[in-house]
Amino acid sequence: MNWLRDVVRPKLNALVGGQKEIPENLWHKCPSCSEMIFHRDMEKNLQVCQHCGHHMRINAKTRLTLLFDEGTYETLPEPKTPQDPLKFKDRERYSDRLKKARSKTGREDAVVAATGTIGGNTAVVALLDFDFMGGSMGIAVGEAFLQAARKAVELKAPLIAVTGSGGARMQEGILSLMQLPRTTVAVEEVKEAGLPYIVLLTDPTTGGVSASFAMLGDIQIAEPGAVIGFAGRRVIEQTIRETLPGDFQTAEYLYDHGMLDMVVHRSDLSETLGRIITLLMHTRPERELLPPPDTESDAPAGLAAPKGKPSAVQEAPAGSQ
Repeated sequence: MNWLRDVVRPKLNALVGGQKEIPENLWHKCPSCSEMIFHRDMEKNLQVCQHCGHHMRINAKTRLTLLFDEGTYETLPEPKTPQDPLKFKDRERYSDRLKKARSKTGREDAVVAATGTIGGNTAVVALLDFDFMGGSMGIAVGEAFLQAARKAVELKAPLIAVTGSGGARMQEGILSLMQLPRTTVAVEEVKEAGLPYIVLLTDPTTGGVSASFAMLGDIQIAEPGAVIGFAGRRVIEQTIRETLPGDFQTAEYLYDHGMLDMVVHRSDLSETLGRIITLLMHTRPERELLPPPDTESDAPAGLAAPKGKPSAVQEAPAGSQ
């Protein structure tokens, strides 16, 4: 029994009868610094703690709205794939888990692909939704990622992968592991077309996703504090029998060790991506370069040999010493 909720609140409501019920989610506790944050401040700061800068997880819709210009984008149709191919069951049936995840998120699987503009440039984004079974990668994720890659080639646009996943989906066994080479091939199709492949790593990015398309970007970006790795910290420590650094497997640690190109605050992500896409997609100068000087009159001031004086390679007059 919650004394504040079940006893105090009803009495307060009775005393101030006629007023609306007070929402329970007005305040949020930061998981990093434990400070209480007002819900409006959370929305204003894009789910980032204003006290310590901790980046909290956001859902797929919020993320896409944040990345695309004016929050406008068009989602690609979700591909049809086999459902529960192994008839898997642990504590409950895999088919039942899928139904719960679909009811919670409103989508068929853990990936959503969308097209729109970022910084005025057409782009294709393939985003893993952690709310759908931990963003785990199965057949549907591999198929949707391949579809997004081929859409990028069709539009001659960069492909941006936004990762947030616990890894391959165990309920699909070897079929989920087959998506590692499959997504790698999809990335190669984009690169062979001469198009940029950019990866935005969010918290967390682990397992089979980090072992495949999440680490193949031409440009690797991460949000501050994001956990990025393959095996978990405890497993590694038990294997090597050593204590790992406190910031091990964080975005900042990977950046310091050359695994990332930049760590970018959430409020700057859209602008940063737009600038990168512009630089990578518009490599030709807007104006023609001036031809190199080929005559003495065309030579820049200070480089032409002074008139009336012999140059260093001219022969000295006969008889001179």
